[in-house]
Amino acid sequence: MRITTLAEYGVICALHLARRAEEGPITGRDIAARERLPVDYVEQILLRLRRAEIVRSTRGARGGYELSREANTISIRAVIAASENTTFDLHCVSHPVGEERCSASHTCSIRPVWQLLQQKIDDVLEGIRLSDLLHEESMVRTLVGLPDRSLAPAVPAGRHALPVLGG
Repeated sequence: MRITTLAEYGVICALHLARRAEEGPITGRDIAARERLPVDYVEQILLRLRRAEIVRSTRGARGGYELSREANTISIRAVIAASENTTFDLHCVSHPVGEERCSASHTCSIRPVWQLLQQKIDDVLEGIRLSDLLHEESMVRTLVGLPDRSLAPAVPAGRHALPVLGG
């Protein structure tokens, strides 16, 4: 899975709105300036988030964007799906190696692995709420089930710790 720029910026914009939920609407231009993101991307993302009913917009001199509901009801999966239109690109569907090889009527022993991975990623992202990301990193690590960095054992040089997807 690759986190695209649109997905990352979408989470940043939604989190910005969650942090200032009590302050009223803010323009996309202001979000872009405060988060140091390109205005064009931010406006495009906010439009997508509005269409997905994650944010609402208000016109006028004091207009702008704000979350359409409480941050604890908005999953990161919903934000990414709205920003990017998908959370996981099944390459064999979007870019098939061959029409016959990758068609639904052809058996493929690899496809179930990608489908399982897509399901696991979506499950993890669905379980994390925008409100969870309002905490400091150490608290978020605990909320998502990762060890605190200060308590994690060092990984020997040349070795990599493998992430575990719960199941």
